[in-house]
Amino acid sequence: MSRHVAIVTDSTAYLLPRTMERHGITAVPLTVVLGDQALEEGTEISARSLAQALQKRRPVTTSRPSPQLFAETYRKAAEAGATEIVSLHLSSEISGTYDAAVQAAREAPVPVRVVDTGMVAMALGFCALAAAETVGAGGTVDEAVTAAEKRAAGTSTYFYVDNLDYLRRGGRIGAAQALLGSALAVKPLLQLDDGRIELLEKVRTASKAIARLEEIIAERAGSAQVDIAVHHLAAPERASALADRLRARVPGVADLHVSEVGAVIGAHTGPGLLGAVVSPR
Repeated sequence: MSRHVAIVTDSTAYLLPRTMERHGITAVPLTVVLGDQALEEGTEISARSLAQALQKRRPVTTSRPSPQLFAETYRKAAEAGATEIVSLHLSSEISGTYDAAVQAAREAPVPVRVVDTGMVAMALGFCALAAAETVGAGGTVDEAVTAAEKRAAGTSTYFYVDNLDYLRRGGRIGAAQALLGSALAVKPLLQLDDGRIELLEKVRTASKAIARLEEIIAERAGSAQVDIAVHHLAAPERASALADRLRARVPGVADLHVSEVGAVIGAHTGPGLLGAVVSPR
């Protein structure tokens, strides 16, 4: 890779393996704890297995990668020829992943720039791609970080969940908001705001919530050239239908990704999740 700069992210970026290989991106896995089993996201537990466990109300928790795992990743990158590393991760308001990366970076054999993108899912993936494309074009570490931060600043993430119980149980949204969401059987729309998951709107039915999600993404995209990602958990038909409508409705859509979230995000949102990321080019 140009200038021997390695790009590292984490498994919640949900980039396809072929995309990471093409752009020279390495993803460090987070862990899902299912009962008494600790499983690596992306290799040892599938989204389908996670959804089934949640539907059976089995205990599911998640944990950040250890600093030792980051240290091993940085060491391998250096051994492969990297002289500098950019390490881009999900919001520190949601996970301790960024802190673990910072700890490992202090002892890394080459300089590591660790970035809290404030993002998650393909919002993080778009940041990693921006950094990798910059490096691939001959850019410096500073330019790669700037490209990722610029992408993050322009990116918006919205999502619908069938209920807020999973987010409440995982401590990702306040108990008062969770109670408000379930008291009148309303369907919550949420957004990522300053790296935190916040309640955006309450809608009466699932169909109205999904229609509103589509409207918000279309308004946010406007006529600009944008990349869009549609995420789901155990709701492929919903995701496909939303993606088709957005293709028809957003004139400037460049790339549109449709994918099921991994086990870490799914553990906190529950089956039925439908999310959308809009990221101006």
